[in-house]
Amino acid sequence: MTTPATTPAPTPTEPPAELDPRYSSPGAEPPAWPTARDRLQTAPTLLLCTVRPDGRPHATPLLSVWLDDALWFCTGPDEQKARNLAHGAACLLTAADCTSDRALDVVVEGDAERVRDDALLRRVADAYVARHGEQWRFEVRDGGFHQGDPEATTALVFRVAPRTARAFVKGEPYSQTRWRFAAPASASGQGG
Repeated sequence: MTTPATTPAPTPTEPPAELDPRYSSPGAEPPAWPTARDRLQTAPTLLLCTVRPDGRPHATPLLSVWLDDALWFCTGPDEQKARNLAHGAACLLTAADCTSDRALDVVVEGDAERVRDDALLRRVADAYVARHGEQWRFEVRDGGFHQGDPEATTALVFRVAPRTARAFVKGEPYSQTRWRFAAPASASGQGG
């Protein structure tokens, strides 16, 4: 991306863009939310940041999908990110391009909610295949994802609806934009 997009008037479901002039070139325009959302949808991986129970940060790259105005990811129940989310749901997901001086980086802040509804999880599983290919086909049962060995541990599935999102446009003109979202509705089948 060489220049930020001009933001049209937001739709009823699209949050207004707030350009921060302290961190933006004179005359910079904020990117439109659909542009930032597309970056989240097409990033090869996202970086998930959580907080350990003792307060230390934890970050890990992972695959995700965008569905129903939220990011979705899965993890094993014994992985550090799952243990962190059991302690506190707040997290960040980042799509960043560290190699380009002309890029759009997007950070989403929200709460990771575990989803257990098999009908909804089937839609998420289909989105994984559509986005990442057949090697990411999951069987859905018992409120989680399964792959390969039927005796293997169930992968937990989490939904993160944005509470806020920030976009960092690098290059000229550069800019920093924030979007604030209405409190997300919980997905069906939620639980601790």
